[in-house]
Amino acid sequence: MGKVYKKVELVGISSEGIEDAIQTALTRARKTLRNLDWFEVKEIRGSLRDGYFNTYQVVLEVGFRLDDED
Repeated sequence: MGKVYKKVELVGISSEGIEDAIQTALTRARKTLRNLDWFEVKEIRGSLRDGYFNTYQVVLEVGFRLDDED
């Protein structure tokens, strides 16, 4: 039987780095979503405060497998 996935878009934010922003988003997703199988980075940007670096913002598309029907 085939598998079916759903995709959701998340934005992870961190002042530490891009990888930390990704981990922030995935850590939060694991708390409420099951069967996470993949992610794709769609956008990377940063925010400024008073013209200086503030945070990294990474937009992720996360795929999770839907449970099989019984």
